[in-house]
Amino acid sequence: MKITAISTRLLALDMSSLYGDAPPPPGEALTWQIPLVTVSTDAGIEGHVTGYDTSGGGPSIATLIRDQYAPVFIGQDPLYSESLWHQCKWLNRHLRNARDATSGLLDACLWDIRGKLADLPLGVLLGLQRNKVPCYSTGAPSMITTVEATVAEAKRVKAAGYRGFKLQTWDGPALDIPRLRAAREAVGPDFPLMVDSSGVYTYTEAITVGKVLDELNYRWFEEPVYDAQIDVLRRLSQQLRTPILAGETNTVHELPEYIRDGAVDMVRGDAYIKGGVTGLRKALAACELFGFELEIHTAATPLMDVVNLHVACSTKISHFVEHHHPVFRFGLKGGQLLDWQELGFDQHSIVADPLFVDAAHGDYRLKPESPAYGLGFRAIETARIGLLRKGQDLRNEN
Repeated sequence: MKITAISTRLLALDMSSLYGDAPPPPGEALTWQIPLVTVSTDAGIEGHVTGYDTSGGGPSIATLIRDQYAPVFIGQDPLYSESLWHQCKWLNRHLRNARDATSGLLDACLWDIRGKLADLPLGVLLGLQRNKVPCYSTGAPSMITTVEATVAEAKRVKAAGYRGFKLQTWDGPALDIPRLRAAREAVGPDFPLMVDSSGVYTYTEAITVGKVLDELNYRWFEEPVYDAQIDVLRRLSQQLRTPILAGETNTVHELPEYIRDGAVDMVRGDAYIKGGVTGLRKALAACELFGFELEIHTAATPLMDVVNLHVACSTKISHFVEHHHPVFRFGLKGGQLLDWQELGFDQHSIVADPLFVDAAHGDYRLKPESPAYGLGFRAIETARIGLLRKGQDLRNEN
């Protein structure tokens, strides 16, 4: 049996009776949109459940299921619910802090406005500690799949002038440890090396890898287990000499608990996930006052990483900034994508005119000959946009 489709319908629920004879609060929506989720299978069996819509969250849930979760579930056996749960857990690692990340985007825009109003760079506006920051390069898992590839990338990074090399290894101790040893041998005993396991290890696996890192003098062991496993992180911090760097996926308000409980030796954060410049500055202040370092993480998106660099220039407790794969270093003007493709990067993306009907006057419908249709785009049925009418049943509408 395979999952063939996941759909979410929004059910209009009149909430006026919730307030009795009292008037509802100003601006309060009197119609909630309750998500009705249906998972369909090729056996003709369907699973149904309804969700919750507080603060207008129903449409957001529907979008999240459609864009993030449905592609993972469709084609899989619904009886493998344990396996699917763990796949969702991995997906949730980046989605769990989506609220703070969304506010981080907006906050960064506000600081951009403030800097332009003052006619000052963001770093100067915050108060400079320095005007340049050492940069290390991160080797993505797709780039270091073998010992040989790891050695080649480590040597390339060192020769290019980076101040360190971080490996992302997610394949378990048996496959990861040979690459960790090979990287150290490739760059010598003193070149800074780090490893990021993105929370994939168990406690015993992390201990096994961590003892090797102690031997090889790695600079830090990043997210060896999920950030939420605070007790396991504490035990690792106590038992390993290599500093434990964690907290990337935590909110700003969760970090003090990690510092107080000794669950980390170093804290991870960036202006995206920590709620913008304002949130990251609060995290930096907390770490500095308690004597901890906070290493600023890449946001893997160009303008936010400029923000991260400016914030890094305003603190002394973040030693490095991170440089990821060149695909994330795109510009918003010019032909940089074409330049990268000539160098052999990103051979799959295309640049094309979407062929809007009349964008200059706000008509963003696509012309019939638009290349978007050739890529599988399907126009939204405008009649289905908006709140459901009372009594409306979408199941009987085409």
